[in-house]
Amino acid sequence: MELRNSDRFITSYNRLDKIMREMVGTQEHLSFFRLIDFAKKKNAIIRRYEADLREYGDLRNAIVHHRTTMEYAIAEPHEEVVARMEELEGALSKPITVAQMFSGNVTTFQETDSLIYALKIIKDKKYNQFPVYSDDKFKGLITPVGITMWMASEAESENFSRKKATLGEILKHESNRENHRFVEADMSVYEALEIFKSAIGRGKRLEALLITKNGKLSNELIGIVTPMSMMKIQ
Repeated sequence: MELRNSDRFITSYNRLDKIMREMVGTQEHLSFFRLIDFAKKKNAIIRRYEADLREYGDLRNAIVHHRTTMEYAIAEPHEEVVARMEELEGALSKPITVAQMFSGNVTTFQETDSLIYALKIIKDKKYNQFPVYSDDKFKGLITPVGITMWMASEAESENFSRKKATLGEILKHESNRENHRFVEADMSVYEALEIFKSAIGRGKRLEALLITKNGKLSNELIGIVTPMSMMKIQ
């Protein structure tokens, strides 16, 4: 027997209810809407889809409380509504992490490397932000802003065109030395998106999130998330 959309909807709804209860850590009887209130404080996906979840709660009440028989539901959700709810259920039960979406071989530089060398790499790989180290110690993130500021400071020098600047020198001209943040590999992509938005709300701009296994700068860099790359997130 083929499941009706209303049956699929209620099944997914009950799973979402269970997921949020586990998220909140309660066995108390709380309404679906109260669970949303508590769960959104802990989870970026809940915050992102709060309005949808509340609509699903209203639709569930219409289906359950106005059902006249087991065979008849007063409201049959559209296929796209049910599919969307099941997709949200999947996103909550198995969230996509920054490591899953953005991990890969990361090109890093040493502060003793020349700007000319770095620019060649930038041209080949189309990088806009790149991490700089002193041996294995992270020193900072160089961006086009830092390069431009260095050029402005050296523009009047007679030897400007022949000057062999190192990345350590360029790094000194990064006006915003807090233009990055280290994040753990299992952070959800929606939480990463919120970090970028939160920084903008404080009048700052993050150029990159640097991914390590546990979010510590002393660990190996396994990926980079940039504002541009976050455009992949729907």
